[in-house]
Amino acid sequence: MVEITPEAEKFLKELLETNDKQGQGVKIYLAGMACSGPQFGMKFQPEKEEGDSEIALDGFSFYYDEEAGNELEGCVIKFIDDPQMGTGLTIENPNANACGSCNSGCN
Repeated sequence: MVEITPEAEKFLKELLETNDKQGQGVKIYLAGMACSGPQFGMKFQPEKEEGDSEIALDGFSFYYDEEAGNELEGCVIKFIDDPQMGTGLTIENPNANACGSCNSGCN
C-alpha cells in the first residue's frame, strides 16, 4: 500500500517526542486535489478512529480513512531536508500527473 522510509519514521518519532505526543499516532488525510493529483495533510491523532486503517510502526502508527487510502496506493512517505523545499515529510505519488501547471495540458 504505502511505504515509509526509515528516515521519515525517525523524523516522526522525534516530532512526536518533541511535541509531548509519545504514544499517539499520525493521521494522513486527503486535503484536496490539485493539478498533479491528491494533496495530503497530516496531524497528530491519539488513537485509531472508527473507519481508520492503521500502519503500525515501532513506537507509533499511521492512520488513514478509506478515501485517503485509495489515493495513498503506491505512495512513499519520505523525509526531506532541502534548502528550497524545507525540512519535513513529503508523500511521493508515482501515479500523480507530472504536469507543472493547471489548464496547460500535458503532452
